[in-house]
Amino acid sequence: MKKILLTGAAGFIGSNTASALLRRGDVVVGVDNLNDYYDPARKLTNLEEVRSSAPEPGKLIFHKMDIRDEAGIDALCAEHRFDVIIHLAAMAGVRASIEDPKLYFDVNLGGTLNLLLSAQRHGQPLFVFASTSSVYGETDVIPFVETDRADRPLAPYPASKRAAELLGYSYFHLFGQNFTALRFFTVYGPRGRPDMMAYKVLDNIFRGMEVPLYNDGRMHRDWTYVDDIVQGVLAATNKPLGYEIVNLGRGQPTLLADFVRLIERQAGRRAHLTSSPMPAADIGYTYASIDRARELLGYFPTVTVEQGVERFWRWYRQAVLKDGPS
Repeated sequence: MKKILLTGAAGFIGSNTASALLRRGDVVVGVDNLNDYYDPARKLTNLEEVRSSAPEPGKLIFHKMDIRDEAGIDALCAEHRFDVIIHLAAMAGVRASIEDPKLYFDVNLGGTLNLLLSAQRHGQPLFVFASTSSVYGETDVIPFVETDRADRPLAPYPASKRAAELLGYSYFHLFGQNFTALRFFTVYGPRGRPDMMAYKVLDNIFRGMEVPLYNDGRMHRDWTYVDDIVQGVLAATNKPLGYEIVNLGRGQPTLLADFVRLIERQAGRRAHLTSSPMPAADIGYTYASIDRARELLGYFPTVTVEQGVERFWRWYRQAVLKDGPS
């Protein structure tokens, strides 16, 4: 049993990770500021689901807290002397980061610094950091490999995440802080954020929400089901690696247009998406090399895109449309 600080615990990946940690028997101290990037009520529902499904609900301790609160974070780390910090909290979204880059750096870099400072003071717990495939930018190296320089991000969001990765290296070099950065590739699944493509397509079908289809869907994404991502996160908590960057994806990119068709097939209806040019901050292709994840973490994604879309549709029907059992 480990005692784990989990930031972003009420969010999409965070709540799924919390559920898995509790099933494993860990004690989870979750923090989340419940901001309004999307409806905070959804995040509270996530927490309720995590607690109600936990074998031992008392092993989940939640604090509403912002990772920019240096004193609050430090007090938690001093009190609990964590074995592991899983740092998932962030301002997310490539395009939104263009509108408020200072906020993205304050949270994504400044918040990470606060956690590293507290880790240094209070036992140096293993540090697992959620990064993103978007740090690769428009690279010519396909599939994406962790040895790529990743020094040309196309927006403030990936720039802030890459900066946090580099900060982690500084703390490893100076203080021996174990720091594993996991680069997530296009995650989807239950409890997904409403601004993510799978969710938006279903909102278009059932709620008439206008959704752009960039570049007529001629973009490849390495769609990765959330359970596979969580498998990788949990594996990273078991093994101090020094400093490592590890891709977590499926390793099988799918055309966006084909992904939309899979969703339409599950829903039994057509989406009516608006053709739109690809934004300058977007990349046309993501494709993870997962060789390092296999070698270091024993990571093997098991959920196909077809299976993942079916599971996401079942969740959306039950949780969003309130239509039948999940």
